[in-house]
Amino acid sequence: MDNVRIGIVGLGNMGTGHAQYLIEGQVKGAKLVAVSDFRLERLKQVNEQWGDCVQTFETPEAMYRSGAVDGVLLCTPHYDHPAQAIEAFKHGLHVLVEKPAGVYTRQVREMNEAAAASGKVYGIMYNQRMNPLYMKLRDLIHSDELGEIRRMNWIITNWYRSQAYYNSGGWRATWAGEGGGVLINQDPHQLDLWQWVTGLMPTRIRAFCSFGKHRDIEVENDVTAYAEYENGATGVFVTSTYDCPGTNRLEISGDRGKIVIEEDQMTFWRLRQLESEFNRDNTSAFAQPEIWKCDIPVAKGGTQHMEITQNWTNAILDGTPLLAPGEDGIKGLTLSNAMLLSTWTDNWVELPIDEDLFYHKLQEQISQSKAAKR
Repeated sequence: MDNVRIGIVGLGNMGTGHAQYLIEGQVKGAKLVAVSDFRLERLKQVNEQWGDCVQTFETPEAMYRSGAVDGVLLCTPHYDHPAQAIEAFKHGLHVLVEKPAGVYTRQVREMNEAAAASGKVYGIMYNQRMNPLYMKLRDLIHSDELGEIRRMNWIITNWYRSQAYYNSGGWRATWAGEGGGVLINQDPHQLDLWQWVTGLMPTRIRAFCSFGKHRDIEVENDVTAYAEYENGATGVFVTSTYDCPGTNRLEISGDRGKIVIEEDQMTFWRLRQLESEFNRDNTSAFAQPEIWKCDIPVAKGGTQHMEITQNWTNAILDGTPLLAPGEDGIKGLTLSNAMLLSTWTDNWVELPIDEDLFYHKLQEQISQSKAAKR
């Protein structure tokens, strides 16, 4: 195979963005040959803009059966990702799915199992893994520059969304339409990065979610979560969509100091010796280890979405390891599901979560949703 023939399912904002760089040939070894969308007017626009070089289909299934594509990029609503991916695997197609992988872990686990059985290349559009800031952070942690992780705090409240935003679509911020709020819509990248940069998943979570706080919506738009880890580390994750101005500050502390990312800058307060070693040997009541403040150089920007698509294409063509394997999508989703389940049950949630209980609680919310029932 010289080129991967790609089909895009769903031509909303993300689907259209992916289509543009593919049609311009910016991904080596990839060619956009087909799109699928239920909106006939959108397909008409594709025909007018790109002509016969891109086939159009009214349903994903018709595209899958056509034999026109080798792989598909799924850019549809959250709920639809697993079923559409599973069907694509059945037709022998490679799959790259937009985030989040799905709404609840049970359906995503089924998608992961179908991917494994198919033997096809399965990726997820976690483009923030290509952000130089988080790539550098992960490198520092995994090369043991920070020592054993002790604490992870992320406050990300700069997702400001007005009521007009929520009113712009009847599906927005509804249980039936989106399956959640800030955790499923705005924060999937951060929840993925929270575990990806350290390689650690919590053992249990206690969370407090507020639903429709300061906004007329059904779903969570304010979250404070506390996580505990097997090695004794703890984490706090705070997020909202009504703070103005908001904050985006990530702190990770370890035995060797603390790294902070804020305002697209990384600072490392590095201890000259491990805190555990200093504490073992120190005899002075108010002494502390010597601290060096280091501004960590980080490369600029990058074309993050394209880089994930290029990597997925390379994996299909020559077996290049995936930077964002599709199977990883369940990890960040597990965190968001656990936060909601903890709030609904007013209790700690052990990981792995009770997937059936979460599904049951989600269905209770959907049954009362204002959006069309799924």
